[in-house]
Amino acid sequence: MNARKISTLGIFLYLSLAGVSLHGQSPVRIAEAMSAKEIKDGLKSHDRALFIKQHWIRDPYIILGPDDYYYLTGTTPAPGDPREQTDPYNTGLGDTSIVGPKVQVWRSKNLIKWKYLGAPYSLDDSYRKSNDLLPTEVDRNAKKMNVLWAPEIHWVDGKWALVHCPKGLSSLAFSAGDRISGPWTHPMGEDFAAKHDPSLFKDDDGTWYAVWSNTYIAKINDDFTGFVTEPKYIPPSSERPNPKDRDKTINRIGHEGATIRKIGEKYVSFGTAWSTDLGRKGSYNLYYCTSDHLMGPYGPRKFAGRFLGHGTPFQTRDGNWWCTAFFNANVPPITKEGIASVDLSENAQTINQRGTTIVPLEVRVLPDGDVFIRAKDPVYRIPGPDENQQFRQIKLPNGK
Repeated sequence: MNARKISTLGIFLYLSLAGVSLHGQSPVRIAEAMSAKEIKDGLKSHDRALFIKQHWIRDPYIILGPDDYYYLTGTTPAPGDPREQTDPYNTGLGDTSIVGPKVQVWRSKNLIKWKYLGAPYSLDDSYRKSNDLLPTEVDRNAKKMNVLWAPEIHWVDGKWALVHCPKGLSSLAFSAGDRISGPWTHPMGEDFAAKHDPSLFKDDDGTWYAVWSNTYIAKINDDFTGFVTEPKYIPPSSERPNPKDRDKTINRIGHEGATIRKIGEKYVSFGTAWSTDLGRKGSYNLYYCTSDHLMGPYGPRKFAGRFLGHGTPFQTRDGNWWCTAFFNANVPPITKEGIASVDLSENAQTINQRGTTIVPLEVRVLPDGDVFIRAKDPVYRIPGPDENQQFRQIKLPNGK
């Protein structure tokens, strides 16, 4: 297909003729994860995206734990929900969402073979639900929906800290010991309420911070019973057109998926947005900005990778950087062929298969101390023509 825009109607007609359904009305061919050899070779070469696990998941999060195992979690259906197979390309949104109320966890020594550890946490373990603290409409709506979004786990002083949303039921919970299991405690209590897409960051001096909502940040006290500072908003310095009003500009990094990493001497703030800066229009991408100081000011917004929205940047044992990626679109995955020149602004579209993909990142500390980050796989590396912000083109390693 040579057209710069892919017709949503055309996609649906094609899928209908192929016998594919978005809502479980007929069998769907679901792509299988790569073979063990393909993944092993790809981990070594660090030059291409790897489809490591086929399952229904959003916001996949991977961390290398203190026991030298990789842990994987994310937004998932309830364990055993048959819709994971009958409705494989469910968007996870709205009244038809198959997102469940539990946190599922997997563990792997090599990112190839995964052992299922069950569902050690559910919304019933969240602070606000377990204490029936649901005074606002957003809280009541979250309880009615009974969904748990974007869980992350962090190793904190010999225990696992788990954070999640939705905003109405956001929690910071601690495991009972060194296993990811309850009973769960909530030392911060109500102070962690109303946090959209929360994450945690540990600075070099051992101090922990919470970040959320692209991007607010606040310092946590030593015993995790409260915040030391008021929330501070840390946007990038650059501006770009406001797609809803071209006479105005915006400077936010994105709208969700806030994550902070320390690379070299720079603090790197990652954020997620649709390429068009309009909800569910275009590709779901990852951006970043850097600063000499955690609380800012931060520099201009830069492009990290296409189709990497709400991905987790993480390092493997060999020090290589990767980022998780997943299916987030209104239609099944589209072809990678020629994707760099395809305008996706008509609808939410992706090349990612349903499941957990990891994409290699080029991470370099530049001579001036700043940090350069970009996906290495060519189909993720180049900003599409549907980007609201114009990014400087870079030369690929293969010279294209």
